[in-house]
Amino acid sequence: MFWFMDMKGMCFLPVFLVIWSSSTFIVSYIIALFEHDLGFILPYISEIGAEPPESCIFGLMTVITAFAGMATMYTRYKFVEKLNETAGGVPPALNQGAFWIGMLSCLGMCFVATFQETTIIQVHDAGAILFFVSGVLYTILQSIISYKAFPYGCSLALCRVRTGMATMAFLAVPPTIICALLHRTEDKDNVFHLVSAVSEWIMVFSFIFFFFTYIHDFKKFTLKLRTEFVS
Repeated sequence: MFWFMDMKGMCFLPVFLVIWSSSTFIVSYIIALFEHDLGFILPYISEIGAEPPESCIFGLMTVITAFAGMATMYTRYKFVEKLNETAGGVPPALNQGAFWIGMLSCLGMCFVATFQETTIIQVHDAGAILFFVSGVLYTILQSIISYKAFPYGCSLALCRVRTGMATMAFLAVPPTIICALLHRTEDKDNVFHLVSAVSEWIMVFSFIFFFFTYIHDFKKFTLKLRTEFVS
């Protein structure tokens, strides 16, 4: 049975996160293309949401993405916490550290969404770096957690897939940042822009599709909210 026909447990969270975030970039890019707001066929992700009307859509959808990311990361945190009660293997500090680093990446995403590069570029760039670094570090820590929880959390093949995606995102960070800085200073032929933009898209989509690997885990459990009166 296909995964989208078998939506058990909490797996709707990573499914929504990946589809919604991907749609954010695609919709904003198409609008920017039709509005002739793109200076390059392959722009930076920030450039597809720099000018209205696409900036409005990009900002709104990115903020929703950030909150969906927070919900998904919290669910993953609780899953590992519950798994650790029976199987052990994952230090609680590692699980908590990965969760809070993930929260920082979502905060950076909110800064990117609300401070476009055409308004306050310093805040925008700081938010982007926070998102990039924290997001990649989150995938690395979750890959480590997957191996420590094996074989109770997921299969060895899925551990390797997560490691591969985390590695791809990690390797894309340096050229994204370094070439972006060089593009602003001495890139007459736009070579550095192309390298930086390609690396940025690779890094972001590696981070986004990393959450698709949570579907298998999230089918195994549900979260319930309990209300208690204080005596």
